Amino acid sequence: MLKLIEILKFGVILVNLIMMSKLYKTILILFLLVGGILLSIFSSQSEKDVSKKLIKKEIVSNNKPIVDIPVEYFPEETTIKVNKKLDSLLKRINKRHDFHGSVLVAKNQKIVYQNQVGYADFRKKVPLKEESVFQLASVSKQFTAAAIMQLKEKGKIKLTDTVNYFFPEFPYKNITIKNLLNHTSGLPKYFWVAEHEWKENKAPTNTDLMSVLPFSKAQRFFKPGRNFDYSNTGYVVLASIVEKVSGLPYNQYLKKYIFDPLNMNNSFVYSYQNDTVRKNQLNGYRLYRGWKHLKIGNTVNDAIVGDKNVYSTAEDLFKWTYALNSGNLLSKESLQQMYSKGETIFGRKVPYGFGFRMGRKDDKNVYHYGKWNGFSTALTNYLEEDLVVIVLEHTSYNSLKYLNKRIKKIISENLKV
Repeated sequence: MLKLIEILKFGVILVNLIMMSKLYKTILILFLLVGGILLSIFSSQSEKDVSKKLIKKEIVSNNKPIVDIPVEYFPEETTIKVNKKLDSLLKRINKRHDFHGSVLVAKNQKIVYQNQVGYADFRKKVPLKEESVFQLASVSKQFTAAAIMQLKEKGKIKLTDTVNYFFPEFPYKNITIKNLLNHTSGLPKYFWVAEHEWKENKAPTNTDLMSVLPFSKAQRFFKPGRNFDYSNTGYVVLASIVEKVSGLPYNQYLKKYIFDPLNMNNSFVYSYQNDTVRKNQLNGYRLYRGWKHLKIGNTVNDAIVGDKNVYSTAEDLFKWTYALNSGNLLSKESLQQMYSKGETIFGRKVPYGFGFRMGRKDDKNVYHYGKWNGFSTALTNYLEEDLVVIVLEHTSYNSLKYLNKRIKKIISENLKV
């Protein structure tokens, strides 16, 4: 305040001196010009400083966890019987049915059981551990659906937008985002396109596939909305829309807006030939002649993401499910849409929401299975019972549905909470 008074006094003296001068008009004009220039410079610099602060604030807020997902366990004394029975089940299916994987069970948003059995690397006899990272196969689709719903909540897309709004050259007209989400688009299988119409030596990416489709001979199965047909192609297109709208590659979008905010530190998207293999990332295997495990190689379809190629652990998937169900990642309205059956234009219900399957008779059983290159995965969410069962495996195990039922039965009969 004192400095301001001193500056004002100095200004008054300076003006008086100028007025006394014979050249006061000229000096006054020069004074005003110089003052204006200095004011402009300081104002511009101030705006830049404010802009920098806003950008910095935005970056900080984007990296700040949405919610600190508490990884809590039931007291050991309440789970001794359950753990014993589930340990016995895992050992039995490992020996009899060549199960090499991880299981996590959560009740009331607390972990009841978490364990793994078998090998991560069969040649080196390295056992699986909690940090072992599995390819999720089609369980990946729920992350693509969540990314779409995030963009919808930000007002950047509408579920009624057509693919042609984002990709004018897309050859299959009048397909909406909602058609893609609940598999009523009628799109052809991109596997055939990649295997028969892609001529490069390198596996195609999403961008490559979207550039090939306008010239493809592949015909759609039906007009949009007329029927239900499970479509990997639809989720590849959705991932491409995420990239187009957000300006980020799909893997970076999931990292920035889902994995990092939820502290899913062992989760990532892997595109064959484009990304480096990560620490603890598993290979898929198949059993040969009943005793030897052969590693399954990659194919021309393995660089494409959105329908598959999210890698994660059982604990990270627990954080993911917790965040969804508790409303910390999406609004309740968006989650309700994801967990609700779709329907055709004729009003017939289809057993799929957005990234999740639904029981045909039981809407409260929300789940998804995945199978790809030796990986078998399942995430089952029994909403009414607040029970989540996660199973991840990497040696072509074929009885996930049976295993899920066995786990649920053991929990129901032996966990008293």
